[in-house]
Amino acid sequence: MSTKDYQMGDQRNMQDSSEDGIGCCGCILMGLSYILVILFFPFSLCMTIKIVTEYERAVIFRLGRVLPGGAKGPGMFFILPCLDEFKKIDLRTVSYDVPPQEILTKDSVTVAVDAVIYSRVFDPTMSVCNVENADSSTRLLAATTLRNVLGTKNMSELLTERDSIAQQMQAILDQSTDPWGIKVERVEIKDVRLPVQLQRAMAAEAEASREARAKVIAAEGEQRASRALKEAADIMAQSPAAIQLRYLQTLQSIAAERNSTIIFPLPMDLLSGFGKK
Repeated sequence: MSTKDYQMGDQRNMQDSSEDGIGCCGCILMGLSYILVILFFPFSLCMTIKIVTEYERAVIFRLGRVLPGGAKGPGMFFILPCLDEFKKIDLRTVSYDVPPQEILTKDSVTVAVDAVIYSRVFDPTMSVCNVENADSSTRLLAATTLRNVLGTKNMSELLTERDSIAQQMQAILDQSTDPWGIKVERVEIKDVRLPVQLQRAMAAEAEASREARAKVIAAEGEQRASRALKEAADIMAQSPAAIQLRYLQTLQSIAAERNSTIIFPLPMDLLSGFGKK
């Protein structure tokens, strides 16, 4: 049975119960109530006229039955003394924190997660008649849904896919609270607290990963530098004068530092001659 069918069935039951009538005793009591209002007019207006603000609605019960026509308001409405009672419902969006939940993730890691829920009442009559305390029930359902959803996720998914997890929770909560007249507008995961030992292990893993990447980058740089030196050596081997020019450049850079170091180049051909002997 779908949620829409459930809501339509509830509304039919409410209409049927209101259309059944209040019986003979109810009619007699209503007559007496009208007589009292007329006898004590205008003082009775203080008991019969009620006002609700723009963001509120009033669900009126007459002899225990919901009046047809739905919730009243905003503005002024009338009730019968001693027969009618009403309950004000706030239609504004309310936010509340879900207490931190100790959750065991799919990869057996214990984390503490808290969230914030934004919801509002879209049907005052259903929120009064279908659930005892819509606000408290929504909070308890949000805490349970948070544990159930996060229990199917790995720790890495919990840290990187917060938006998708929040949307999944919102869809589940919105579907579950529709029969209560509650609309869950937004779900946000505030904080994910990991154990201290796990934080240290993750920090060590991240540091080792950074060091490994640094070594790879340094090795790649040395490889490129060696290739460049090999190409330069090949060019110098084709032109002997280039070696002499390079030697003069080296002497110029050393002399610019104002030191007493003197370098005498030793031809490599001379050393190769000693090696043959």
